[in-house]
Amino acid sequence: MDALEIQNLSRKQGTFQLGPIQLRLPGGCIMGLVGENGAGKTTLLRLILQMRKKDSGTVTVFGRDTDAALCSMKEDIGAVLDEVGFPECLTAVQVGKILKNVYSNWDNSIFAALLQKLSVPADKPFQTFSRGMKMKLGIAAALSHHPKLLLLDEATNGLDPVVREEILDILREFTMRDDHAVLISSHIVSDLEKICDYVAFLHQGQLLLCEEKDRLQEIYGMLQCDAAQLSKMDSDAILGKRISPYGAEAVVRKSAVPANLPLGAVNLEELFLFMIRGENA
Repeated sequence: MDALEIQNLSRKQGTFQLGPIQLRLPGGCIMGLVGENGAGKTTLLRLILQMRKKDSGTVTVFGRDTDAALCSMKEDIGAVLDEVGFPECLTAVQVGKILKNVYSNWDNSIFAALLQKLSVPADKPFQTFSRGMKMKLGIAAALSHHPKLLLLDEATNGLDPVVREEILDILREFTMRDDHAVLISSHIVSDLEKICDYVAFLHQGQLLLCEEKDRLQEIYGMLQCDAAQLSKMDSDAILGKRISPYGAEAVVRKSAVPANLPLGAVNLEELFLFMIRGENA
């Protein structure tokens, strides 16, 4: 069963239009949500959580429509948004005591273990925390009521590389079960490349690609040639390109590249940058 399925989800706010978005996240998988600031990543996550009103579309979590069952599904969803919103005066221990009364599945032993693992002080007020420390507390809280779906918005931002790696290990372990899944947005594309099974690219509110990570790397490659050679290629095979006086670089479909042209591998960050910043084919 899919952990998350989105069909024709859209929202218009002022001049910004998100969607319509269609994607599916299978159980046991991690999907990375990539896009520049303002692409619609946070809006999409808030629509899933019904923190924003959608104009159209459906969202189902493990087969249940969130319109009809979101309140009963709160146990199954753990969320850390771009701003962790705990009251400034509370300590981590006090946050745990409050959440124990919110979630029937709250597990204080998990919460205490995560606070220790992530070096979150138990007795200091939230207002004294750095952004990274706030995120760590949010992640600990999100994981401590036995959720099945995690929604994380830039949750590794502000964390040093060692702690980021610890968080990635936690997410890998979380999705070892087929009835667990993670949707995570991040500007740190290298983190997503390490852990994601699927990647979704958002740009100006539109979903450009949603595909298995390994499949993307099978389909696309980095072509380095001159502008004349690139101009002879089918434009539909070029995802993004950069042309300079010194030559041309392009992310292309491997199947469309003549055998005599040099073709290298492309990583997720290059793929993202060429799709967004390169000249569109």
